[in-house]
Amino acid sequence: MDTAPSALPSTSTPAQDARNRRKGATAAALASAVEWYDYFVFGIAAALVLGDLYFPAGSPSAGVLASFATFAVGFLARPFGGVIAGHLGDKRGRKPMLVLALTLMGVATTGIGLLPTYETIGMAAPVLLVTLRVMQGIAVGAQWGGAMLLATEYAPEGKRGIYGSFVQLGVPIGVVTANSVFLLAGAFTSESAFAAWGWRLPFLVGLLVLVLAWYIHKHVEETPEFRAAERALAEKEKEEKGQATEQGADKEAGKEAGKGKGGDGTRNSPLRTILRGHLGTVFLAGGSFAVNTATFYILITGVLDYTTRELDMNRGAVLTVSLCVSLTQLVLIPASAALSDRIGRIRIYGLGAAGIALWAVPMFLLIDTGSLLWLAVGTFVASCFLSIMYGPQAALFAELFTPEMRYTGASLGYQIAAVLGGGLAPFVMVLLLETTGTSMSVAAYIIGLAVIALGSIKVLADRARSR
Repeated sequence: MDTAPSALPSTSTPAQDARNRRKGATAAALASAVEWYDYFVFGIAAALVLGDLYFPAGSPSAGVLASFATFAVGFLARPFGGVIAGHLGDKRGRKPMLVLALTLMGVATTGIGLLPTYETIGMAAPVLLVTLRVMQGIAVGAQWGGAMLLATEYAPEGKRGIYGSFVQLGVPIGVVTANSVFLLAGAFTSESAFAAWGWRLPFLVGLLVLVLAWYIHKHVEETPEFRAAERALAEKEKEEKGQATEQGADKEAGKEAGKGKGGDGTRNSPLRTILRGHLGTVFLAGGSFAVNTATFYILITGVLDYTTRELDMNRGAVLTVSLCVSLTQLVLIPASAALSDRIGRIRIYGLGAAGIALWAVPMFLLIDTGSLLWLAVGTFVASCFLSIMYGPQAALFAELFTPEMRYTGASLGYQIAAVLGGGLAPFVMVLLLETTGTSMSVAAYIIGLAVIALGSIKVLADRARSR
């Protein structure tokens, strides 16, 4: 499904190319890790403390629903970040948008860590919390495409999958780090101190994002594929201007020059090109991935709330299980991505989606036992299928679009999945549990999304074969 070569001719030496490639891949992985850390600490805090501190009215369930709704707001903002950064990233470069996204995330996360509670400033507290969460959503929506392309567009021939997985590793690294910092904050503070100020410490770590943004701005070069696309468009513009001049039609020359800047509209408006000719691919990409992101957020936030509030399991023990399960993804994600380089993205991607569908019911049957051991088994197997699917996803989405509209198209597909899946999943889970009284309703929700994913994957596979 490759629409463009992974490696392009370069005037630099092989040693310089290798150094730039390592630097780009490392920066992309670090950017993804710190950005997702900042994003995930909110999800953990939403499950543990934000309901009481910022939405104190009503029952405990109502407070959790309110905090998860705020969690979901960040997802609703993510497509806006993807659209804005995608449009500008396809016109001006991957690196500037990634730096901007990291800066915005650092400011928003630190702001949450310093935000007064409802008891201190009243209704201004939840309003400001939602505002800062929207900023987080815009930032992470802008970040993924930039980091993913920084890695995949530097990849050597035949290794786009494994290079793309470096960015995907940011998710489990972010989860492990966020859980670890919360565990440490809880271990070194009493229950009252944790509720009063201990929960803020993980958010203040967000200041480190600003350091990474500065490093990428100063030391990382733009991707070779973007530079090549820019050169090709510039050559096309020059050629069309020359043709118009030879015709001696000044008015027509102006029109042709305008066309040259955009060609088919891509240079002037990558978003317009996507909306006019590739919207179906965007929705298929989103539909294929929604089950992955929904199941993931159910595991790291919904299950945390469910096991501690409904099953009376120990918070620290559940966080430890989540941390250990996430560690396994550090091996499985690159392994599945490397395998996709050998036998194809779609085959590996579809296997993961089918596994999620088949495991949804057994997973919740194990969780409902209230046993830490069976919780670990249930979430571990689910995490394996998520990793199998997540590993090749970055390369797959990159290959669905050509370089001049890749940031926009891939970001939109990913963020649509994030809204339909991840953002609403913890909220839907609490709502289903409150309405039906059984976790099987949550399993059915996951299976429904998996069916949509498998259908979308089949259409993408058919299109690839026809090409």
